Amino acid sequence: MNVSVRNLALWGAAMAVLAFLLLPLLLVLMFAFDASSVQVWPIHSLSLKWFAATWADEEVRHAFFISLEVAGLATALATVLGTLAAVGMNGLSSRVVQIGSFFLTLPIALPGVLTGIAMNSFFTAFDIPFTLVTLVIAHTTFCTVIIFSNVMARLRRLPPSLTEAAQDMGATPLQGFVTITLPLLSGAIASGMLLAFALSFDEVIVSTFTAGTQTTLPLWIFGAIRLGQHMPEVNVVVFVVVAVTLVPIIMGQKLAASISRE
Repeated sequence: MNVSVRNLALWGAAMAVLAFLLLPLLLVLMFAFDASSVQVWPIHSLSLKWFAATWADEEVRHAFFISLEVAGLATALATVLGTLAAVGMNGLSSRVVQIGSFFLTLPIALPGVLTGIAMNSFFTAFDIPFTLVTLVIAHTTFCTVIIFSNVMARLRRLPPSLTEAAQDMGATPLQGFVTITLPLLSGAIASGMLLAFALSFDEVIVSTFTAGTQTTLPLWIFGAIRLGQHMPEVNVVVFVVVAVTLVPIIMGQKLAASISRE
C-alpha cells in the first residue's frame, strides 16, 4: 500500500473514531443554543434565552452550588489523604507499594455502582444519615486515588539524595519534606487536584447512593431526563457541566506534561 494512501486511511479511521465519540456530545451542546423548546434537527434558530431561564431556576442554582461545594471539599480532603499516603509508602519495598496501591485504587477501579452500594451499606450500618457530609466522604474516596497516583509517580522520579543532603545539613525529616520535597511535589499535587475536582463535579453513580436529599448538577440532569422534563434546561446544564469539567482536565494535563518534561 502506498504510504500516502495508508496515511489517509489512518487519518480517516482516527476521524471516524473521534466522530463516534464526540458527535453525540456536540449535538447536546448545540441544542443548548436552540431557541425552540422541542429538540428538532436541524436547529432552525439560535438563542441564549435558555441560559437565562436555567440560571433563574432556583433548583438548578442550588444544585450547581452543591456540586461546587462537594467537589471543592472532596478535592481538599483527597489532597491531604492522597499526599500523605504517597509519602508514607514512598521508600517502602516494591511489594508493599504494589499491595497498598492496589487497595487504594479499588474505589476508582471498581464499577461506580459497586462503590456506591458499598458506601451506602457502610453509612446505613452505622446509622449515619445521608447528608452533604456523606456525599463529600464518598467523593473523597475516589478523588484520593487521583492525588495518590500523581504524587506517587512524581516521588518515584525524585532522587533520595535530596532529602539525604538536607538531613546532612541538619534538617529534620519534617523540615526536609516541607522545604524540599513538598515544593517539588506541588506541580503533581496541583495537577491531581484539578483532575479530582473535575471527576467529582460530574460524578453521578456514587452520588446516587450517598446524596440523600442533596442534589448535584449531574443528579439533577439524571432526574430531569428520567422524567422527560425541562429538556432545554438540561441541555444548558450539560453544557455548563462539560465546560466546568473540561477546563480543569485541560489544565491538569498541561501541568502533568510540564512535570514529565522536568
